[in-house]
Amino acid sequence: MNLVEATQHSGRIFRGWWIVVAAAVGLFMGYVPIIGFSFSVFFRPLSLEFGWSRSEISLAFSLSLLALSVTLPLSGRLVDRIGARRVILPAALLFGLGLASFYFLSKNLWHLYSTYLFLGLVGSGTASVPYFKVISRWFNKRRGLALGVTMAGTGTGTFLMPLWAQSLIVTAGWRWAYVVIGAVVVAVTLPVVGLFLKERPENIGLLPDGANTAPNPESLGGITSRQARRSRPFWVMSSAFFLVSLSLNAFLIHIVPMLTDRGISANKAAVATSLIGGGTLLGRVFTGYLLDRFLASSVAAGVFCGAALGILLLWVKMSIAVALLGAFLLGLGLGAEGDIMAYLTGRQFGLRAFGEIYGSILTIYTVGAMIGPYLLGLVFDTMRSYDLTIGPAAASTLAAAALMTRLKVAPRLGS
Repeated sequence: MNLVEATQHSGRIFRGWWIVVAAAVGLFMGYVPIIGFSFSVFFRPLSLEFGWSRSEISLAFSLSLLALSVTLPLSGRLVDRIGARRVILPAALLFGLGLASFYFLSKNLWHLYSTYLFLGLVGSGTASVPYFKVISRWFNKRRGLALGVTMAGTGTGTFLMPLWAQSLIVTAGWRWAYVVIGAVVVAVTLPVVGLFLKERPENIGLLPDGANTAPNPESLGGITSRQARRSRPFWVMSSAFFLVSLSLNAFLIHIVPMLTDRGISANKAAVATSLIGGGTLLGRVFTGYLLDRFLASSVAAGVFCGAALGILLLWVKMSIAVALLGAFLLGLGLGAEGDIMAYLTGRQFGLRAFGEIYGSILTIYTVGAMIGPYLLGLVFDTMRSYDLTIGPAAASTLAAAALMTRLKVAPRLGS
């Protein structure tokens, strides 16, 4: 598979791939890389500055995800009704301003909590829901690859953001680190999305995949969000993604303090976080490629089993190399979930209410991401160790893999 195959008869690269690039840039500067993957880097500076415990700081992340989980279906419904760009642009502006406002953070915990709540509320507009609705309209036969390349924006961000944030903290302090990141979000996202992200191929005289005949059948129909929520596939998918989110996101958020507690330097611990991002990047692109060729549920089950192994490797206190391998496998699992969730949503339920259905499943995933880090922090504060959390987390990830094998995927429409 290469992009040359996705051209029109003129020999030019299909316009949809440029839409993919624009969406990838938007996701690079979105909620997941900046909040999800860089939060851990700010753990120690905030704790040293204000004396907050790990469970107290973890709660800020959980509250942000709570707000995100509430607004994701609403964001999806808005995307279905008014379009993606009208959701993304104001959300990105407010998201960047919210990050910059950390410059004024005080020692009052509720100041920290209210800011992260705000970032969760507006962050849903910078997450994958609006971008994936657009990409699913532009691609049918090559949708898995297109979604994977789009999510490479998130994967690249998850790899680079922790290192960049750590560098900014060292050179300018954590307050200015937040300001610089917020300013870049606004300066990059608004012009790229405003100028280059086009909602539908039909609006500019094209068809999905650069075809010359019938449009994507999914774009003409599908079921409502209410019908989806009453179906078995919806709850199988939601349960699996909840379980894998519960475990993987907990270790994502705590991996830096987990490794530094073992005597590993803060810089090497940040490298481990970036390796999770690198695994996520590879997982997103490679999984997208596999989704166009193999059963999506089987692909997910295999990657989730690998992530469970990664969790267990973090338990084996042999060397930094083993821990880094565990971090990388963890990233592969985190990378697979985004592609598979969006891919299965379109194939199972169509595009009629894609935004709201995908947003609802992503909300359930987010609830797992909200609960997991806080529970892990609470266990540490009580036991002064992460060891007791390893077994349950690995079992939760394996249960998610087992659930995915029970899912029957609808055939690709229009193939």
